[in-house]
Amino acid sequence: MALGAQRHHVLELILGQGVSMVVIGLSIGIGGAFAATRVLRSLLFEVSSTDLLTYLFVTLSLGITTLVACYFPARAAMRLDPLEALRSE
Repeated sequence: MALGAQRHHVLELILGQGVSMVVIGLSIGIGGAFAATRVLRSLLFEVSSTDLLTYLFVTLSLGITTLVACYFPARAAMRLDPLEALRSE
């Protein structure tokens, strides 16, 4: 913001970085979960190892949690006075 960025650009930047990391992490995690289903099949009770509803619920809950966790620091960064930030550095 000290270099001319608008408040909504700061929000987009921070949320964009958080979401990109989550998408990469969820992709790797879902791939690993599908690969590990043969090992975990004996440990699952009343749920199939490829239950799409479970995968969808876990993916959505982690995605929403990440958006909330990224939003609050982004909101704090938007409220930060650029002059105070430059003085502290």
